[in-house]
Amino acid sequence: MTNLHSAYEFPNAGASCTHRYIWPSLRREIAKRDWPDKRAFDLGCGNGSTANMLSELGFSVLGVDPSEAGISQATTAYPHLDLRLASTHDDLKGMFGTFPLVISVEVVEHVYAPRLFARTAFELLQPGGLALITTPYHGYWKNLAVALANGSDRHFTALWDGGHIKFWSVDTLTTLLEEAGFSVEYFLRVGRIPPLAKSMIAVAKRERDDTEFQH
Repeated sequence: MTNLHSAYEFPNAGASCTHRYIWPSLRREIAKRDWPDKRAFDLGCGNGSTANMLSELGFSVLGVDPSEAGISQATTAYPHLDLRLASTHDDLKGMFGTFPLVISVEVVEHVYAPRLFARTAFELLQPGGLALITTPYHGYWKNLAVALANGSDRHFTALWDGGHIKFWSVDTLTTLLEEAGFSVEYFLRVGRIPPLAKSMIAVAKRERDDTEFQH
């Protein structure tokens, strides 16, 4: 199985510092909408902490991750959740169906096949459903600040096993999601002031059915 984030290590099943600045915006986006069907799919659920956060909001959560260590931690810490070992190379829609909410937190920067990731996320989403996809933010002013601070080797490190292999901007992530069939509504930038944001959240919807999507 090819991993979404190969060899990624989870120190424990708790929330990381990244979760702490992303979750408040995710909660606000979820709270804006009515959810007659409170089911969610966590694509790349890792150690299960985001899935548990969704569960605390009243959602029935199903999640997958290719990390055996992550799923082991998640199922031990959150036995009430349905979290399984699988990846975008599996037929997730065929296995689990579709959902009104698909969420993926800090995953797409780790994947070798981002178009497969985006297509899988789209196929898991019901027509009219909401996708919330987060990834580290990259833009002109942030990249310039990193370079001027002589921080490029640290920021774009090649020495992190299982680390970031894709570096997304608003434009490139929009292109990826729209190619898969999503309608991208807007982006949120979180973690710092917008030009230097740590991460961004793509807020996207599915507005067309399977017959319109061309593989």
